[in-house]
Amino acid sequence: MLPEAIELQVVTPERHVLQETVQAIEIPGKEGYLGILPGHAPLITELGIGILAYRKDSETRYLTVIHGYAEVLPDRVIVLAEISERAEEIDHERSRAAHGRAQAELAKAGVGTPEWEQQKLATERAAVRLEAVGKIGAPAGAHK
Repeated sequence: MLPEAIELQVVTPERHVLQETVQAIEIPGKEGYLGILPGHAPLITELGIGILAYRKDSETRYLTVIHGYAEVLPDRVIVLAEISERAEEIDHERSRAAHGRAQAELAKAGVGTPEWEQQKLATERAAVRLEAVGKIGAPAGAHK
């Protein structure tokens, strides 16, 4: 018999971000998004940069995920991310300003240089943070 729910844990080196029992999960894999339902076949996957979405009861919630790994089992998903935060924890205005700064620095850096790679990552991180805040419909500056 298949499980009816999945235990989702999201952990970074700094903190335990989330532990919830959920009905469905969408994970940003390195090569694209993976949909996970109860009873999923076991796998380990590398994470990219994106939004982890999960459904708990009738509500969909969002987290940012920046690199790492996920272990998927039929009744549990453990995400070990380099960086992760809940959408409601993100300060929209700070993210917008960081995105603008990173884009400006990216334009100045030579393509393929370490500085360019660093600013590309900063731009992607700020963009995914803005996307997460947009999904919850938060007004500018509504979060810490």
